[in-house]
Amino acid sequence: AFFNMAIKLTIPESLNEITLGQYQKWLKITDGKEMNTFYQQKMIEIFCKTRLIDALRMKVTDINKITFDLNKIFEDKPAFKDRFRMNEKEFGFIPKLDDMTFGEYVDLDNYLNEWETMDKAMGVLFRPISFKRKGQYRIEEYETASKYNMKNMPLDIVMASLLFFLEFKKRIIETYSELFTESARSEFASTSDSFIKKWGWYQSIYGLSKGDIRNISEVTKLKLHQCLYMLSFEKDKAKVEESILKRNAKR
Repeated sequence: AFFNMAIKLTIPESLNEITLGQYQKWLKITDGKEMNTFYQQKMIEIFCKTRLIDALRMKVTDINKITFDLNKIFEDKPAFKDRFRMNEKEFGFIPKLDDMTFGEYVDLDNYLNEWETMDKAMGVLFRPISFKRKGQYRIEEYETASKYNMKNMPLDIVMASLLFFLEFKKRIIETYSELFTESARSEFASTSDSFIKKWGWYQSIYGLSKGDIRNISEVTKLKLHQCLYMLSFEKDKAKVEESILKRNAKR
């Protein structure tokens, strides 16, 4: 849409017309800051793809109108779409999340924590479609989250896929509650909270690889449920063994 003024602007009318990169740039600038006229002008610069000097010349009433309309866009709740086109390639969402590898899940869990790395998270969830037939498709094998620059993907795809994945993550946490409950996390907190914070998932990968660095890459290629099931077993087994040791120590 064009705003009728001396400076012509193309104002986005939906999240589909805004890129992930634009949104990341906006969040980085305004992180924790209270909105004022300057940030409104920055908002227009970023999302309307204009020069800041042009936004600085605008009337306050025009600035307020445009930024009000832009803010309304961010209230939208887009529907999930499993594919989109970018840079002449068709990208597809992981066809079945339950079939993802342990490495894919670990990378997603790490990258989804910050909007700054959301493009990398999208690089795990979406990859170019390598085969299509009767509504079904396959995507490229996962290599790295940075293989494709996902900053230009539409924001509506990002928002909807993020919610879709978080629902899946919630189910994973419920299924393997012994690994993710607060009690499980706090079990070791008193002894080495900083160690857990620093190494995170690497502890699990290390355990599954039996401490052999040569096995680490193979572990990350295993299926997610296969790895989480094994980790759950190991945790329960360790608890039983600890209980037996304590009982024997009291005799």
